[in-house]
Amino acid sequence: MPVIAESDLIESVSDALQHISYYHPEDYVQALGEAYEKEESPAAKDAIAQILTNSRMSAIGHRPICQDTGIVTVFVKWGQGCTLASNSSLQSVIDEGVRRAYAHPSNPLRASIVSDPAFSRRNTRDNTPSVVHVELVPGDSVEVTVAAKGGGSENKTKFKMLNPSDSIVDWVLETVPTMGAGWCPPGMLGIGIGGTAEKAMVMAKESLMAPIDMAQLKARGPESDLERLRIELHEKVNALGIGAQGLGGLTTVLDVKILDWPTHAASKPIAIVPNCAATRHAHFTLDGSGPSFLPTPNLSSWPDVSWGPDKHARRVDLDRLTDREVETWKAGDRLLLSGKMLTGRDAAHKRIQDLLGRGEQLPVSFKDRVIYYVGPVDPVGDEPVGPAGPTTATRMDKYTDMMLGLGLLGMVGKAERGEATVASIKAHRRAYLMAVGGAAYLVSKAIRSSRVVAFEDLGMEAIYEFDVRDMPVTVAVASDGENVHASGPRHWRQKLASGL
Repeated sequence: MPVIAESDLIESVSDALQHISYYHPEDYVQALGEAYEKEESPAAKDAIAQILTNSRMSAIGHRPICQDTGIVTVFVKWGQGCTLASNSSLQSVIDEGVRRAYAHPSNPLRASIVSDPAFSRRNTRDNTPSVVHVELVPGDSVEVTVAAKGGGSENKTKFKMLNPSDSIVDWVLETVPTMGAGWCPPGMLGIGIGGTAEKAMVMAKESLMAPIDMAQLKARGPESDLERLRIELHEKVNALGIGAQGLGGLTTVLDVKILDWPTHAASKPIAIVPNCAATRHAHFTLDGSGPSFLPTPNLSSWPDVSWGPDKHARRVDLDRLTDREVETWKAGDRLLLSGKMLTGRDAAHKRIQDLLGRGEQLPVSFKDRVIYYVGPVDPVGDEPVGPAGPTTATRMDKYTDMMLGLGLLGMVGKAERGEATVASIKAHRRAYLMAVGGAAYLVSKAIRSSRVVAFEDLGMEAIYEFDVRDMPVTVAVASDGENVHASGPRHWRQKLASGL
């Protein structure tokens, strides 16, 4: 009977989490490279180029692909012939592996997990606890799949109890546009059908652990109804024209994965879990012979794509920016930002709101400033800041009118803004700029210095002041209210419908 040492499981989990923080799965980068070659939308092609360039940089530099290093989910298929040599629970052993990975001195990962989720939401500081799913199976080995899921994509999860006669395809096509771009497409859609509500959700998540094989599936042809459904959804979701980062284009999903389970005769539960451009997951096996360490991938299989700034991009001096200059920006313009910008996310915005509500003075002025929605990874060595890609801007929508009223000139984030926020931006004659989600290490190279200027106790959610040079962004909502996250997909949906 194989005995799995506690230390072997801890080391293997820790190694896997470090590995997936900076190495994309090879199937993903190859599929994304193929999408890059066929993409005809300039904005989407530029976004994919940034993601692919960031992927290579992260692999070489051993720094996170994305600043949101995720909530850890672990799927364990425990062979019934195996014993865990530990006085601790399986959850505790796996969490120790998570703890060590996220505190690794040469590549610390961002701790994003908060306890007491309904009330105080205190950061646990070590990214534990993880979410563990265990299945006892026949055999003399332990199969472990480790994933790290960012909040931007996890928050776009959808579920519905369909009637037995309802169309799965119709529901998916109605639902995907409501997910916006906060899940950082192009990625994958995981779908769970059947069982109970919670079973459908778990299946949708677990389906994302499978290799990308849509091209191979189409080449050989479907052999089951589920495979036919995968192909149909892949083609019809891409025909929506949402595109990379929601800017409009040919590729929204690289693959669609489906798992199903028998369900009640009166029910048809269905769940969608999207996987973002970071798509972090890995698999290892333990058989009692020692820890399992993942092999280093061969970077020669990475697409030969090197992003550079658009030659038509406008350079913007943030230290001399005026409202008149902001009003000259047009939706879709590429900008290169240089100078000092502030940062702020959910917790900082809430605290600003509370201070204003009590009539207290703010610790920093936002007049004529630009704010970047970001929660960076801690720096190592001589880095001014760790990977620092944008967070989903939609979460700050309810604070936008307040912030623009304080004199803010612009905001930088990822994904779309809501209708009320677009109206507020237009009324104030300001702008929302989009940075590419999934290109955090690339973006961080534009940051020359960083210092905390307010709310230091909030950790990665504190307000920093970054000094940036040539930080690439796209004008997503211009001062006249033009919104590329609406116009881009609409344009490409029409082009796809007409056969290009």
